[in-house]
Amino acid sequence: MKGQWIGDYTGYNKGLIMLNVDDRGSYFQGVAYLNESNNQLPSVAASFSTKNKDRTFEFRTNELLPIHPHTGVAATWNTVKQFYSDQVQLSEYADVRGKWNDDFVELSWITQLGIQGTCKLSRTQADQPSNLKPLEMDWNSYKGHVTTLEGRRYLFRGQREPWRLRTSFHRTGRADLNRFLSEDIPTLHRHLSARTKHIFKLEIPDENGAFFNLVQHHGYPTPLLDWTYSPYVAAFFAYREVPRVTAQSVTDSQKVRIFVFDQVKWKSTLNQVRQLIIPGPHVSIGEFIAIENERMIPQQAASTITNIDDIETYITSKELDGKRFLEAIDLPVSSRKTVMQELSYMGITAGSLFPGLDGACEELRERNF
Repeated sequence: MKGQWIGDYTGYNKGLIMLNVDDRGSYFQGVAYLNESNNQLPSVAASFSTKNKDRTFEFRTNELLPIHPHTGVAATWNTVKQFYSDQVQLSEYADVRGKWNDDFVELSWITQLGIQGTCKLSRTQADQPSNLKPLEMDWNSYKGHVTTLEGRRYLFRGQREPWRLRTSFHRTGRADLNRFLSEDIPTLHRHLSARTKHIFKLEIPDENGAFFNLVQHHGYPTPLLDWTYSPYVAAFFAYREVPRVTAQSVTDSQKVRIFVFDQVKWKSTLNQVRQLIIPGPHVSIGEFIAIENERMIPQQAASTITNIDDIETYITSKELDGKRFLEAIDLPVSSRKTVMQELSYMGITAGSLFPGLDGACEELRERNF
């Protein structure tokens, strides 16, 4: 049951439900966001825990919290009811029954006020290969292609395999961002404050973003996804983890992938949200200040911030009326030696992108082994 489940719910009300569930060992815990389609009624966040991990279950939710129609965050009913008719009331809880398997979760519920609803949700396909039809190029064609692209308009991301776009946080199987903010971040802040010269003030948005980006760049799973403004830095990351021996023995059909994201068009089309916990799905673009993070500048780094597991499907679902936000370019794995040599001539090496001892050793390993 763990992971993210998204779909429609019906009943007295209807709308989009986003269910985020974490495995807590002997039980499941998470939050359901019911995005109400009728703007005369409030959307709702419902946190819950199951008694165990049985395939059939029932539980009573914790307090139901309305979503503030202006800020998009959960609030108390007293602060939100002014935006709705005096006839609108909010239940304090819901009694939920359901069942699940590896493909579906089915839920039905009745609230304290007798409001009923049901849904059948499919598991996201985020762990499946990308569905994008790539442009297949050789290295010279790629270099020629990227020179035709408008500078600073596009973000690039290089990957060893054609996996779907997915954050390191969601790849771990976790989905509950409330837990991430209430448990992970305070623990990280306590531990890392002993090792950083700067004490991050997480209540300040710029410093909060810088802290998230710092831990992301040092290997802690976050709901950020790394991008770069440089198509050549993206190529480095695409080939970086391909062993030389592998590249020498592969067939022409084996590829690395570079995603190209039209971030200017995306930002002009969809609202950008600089917070993690909102009731509906979002992918937003952020650039953070480089506090204690020497890697950001040479990597020409940017990030997407998201509460979505399957980012690729969400982005492509917005490609309406001929708009295109996301493309993929596949390059042959066998070109690794040529590509990495040319990138080193450009000054794009592990030593330049990862200032410090680790980067220097990785660069010399590339050179000598």
